Amino acid sequence: MNETMVCAVGRVATQPVYREVASGPSARFRLAVTARYWDREKNTWTDGHTNFFTVWANRQLATNTAASLTVGEPVIVQGRLKVRTDVREGQSWTSADIDAVAIGHDLAWGTAAFRRAGKTETTAPSQAQPEPNWETPQAGSEEEAAARAQSGLVTAVLT
Repeated sequence: MNETMVCAVGRVATQPVYREVASGPSARFRLAVTARYWDREKNTWTDGHTNFFTVWANRQLATNTAASLTVGEPVIVQGRLKVRTDVREGQSWTSADIDAVAIGHDLAWGTAAFRRAGKTETTAPSQAQPEPNWETPQAGSEEEAAARAQSGLVTAVLT
């Protein structure tokens, strides 16, 4: 199947709108992508034209998008480009939508802390398994024999 995949780097222009629909969760927001170029005459970076895209997210991506994004945040969106033309009240309208596959914060502008969605702590830190002893015991020592017995390793002696 031929699809136009795009990667757009911009800022969240509208607060994500989250909806529960029959096919599962859905979220949408507007993405502003402004071209920047080096103006040699002014010797400075200058903003060019701004393109606006409606970004659509579905299922778990929609839930995470609604919980993670706010207006003004820098994001990177990857997905399928859909250009639609409508006639509304006698006027022709064209819109560019992105059906998102992945959405993330642009770390060139700040930091983020990833949290896995839907996970709960199953073991308290005190109930976690102890850290194994990674140091290699001396050959033939009692520590080595105990370590082998504890881990269930079987060694063979070749002559």
